[in-house]
Amino acid sequence: MAVSAAGFELGTDGPGVIVVGIDGSPTSMRAGAYAAGLARRQGSRIVAVYVTTTSVAAGFSSSIGVAMAQAMDEIAHELGQQVKEAGAYHQISAEYRTAHGDPARELAEIADELKADAVVVGASTRAGHLVVGSVAVRLVRTGRWPVTVVP
Repeated sequence: MAVSAAGFELGTDGPGVIVVGIDGSPTSMRAGAYAAGLARRQGSRIVAVYVTTTSVAAGFSSSIGVAMAQAMDEIAHELGQQVKEAGAYHQISAEYRTAHGDPARELAEIADELKADAVVVGASTRAGHLVVGSVAVRLVRTGRWPVTVVP
């Protein structure tokens, strides 16, 4: 433990790497803002992750699939720009990644790969998640890192 002349501990015991799931929804953007604030205060690195999924509707029509893929690409690009701008504004180390698949599984794999100290996600607003389980609940059940769920 390093102690300065003023009598307080130098350094931090907080998270070194914070993974945050974002998808453009209000709760995920609040999660991103919370993670950015935590990263700024703790001197942490933040990795924002956008996970795309394949819709059942895309399987019925190729034109729907193409349109959905274009929309997801646009969202991914816009979110990447927002992460870059927020990182510069808050003067934090911010990285942006995209993945495709099950959001809970992809976030868990990235958090494991990066040896993340914390995972932050927005609370689900979908009614079906009460039965199936939200991304947040599934990440908590994984039990490998602290998970913060932002309302």
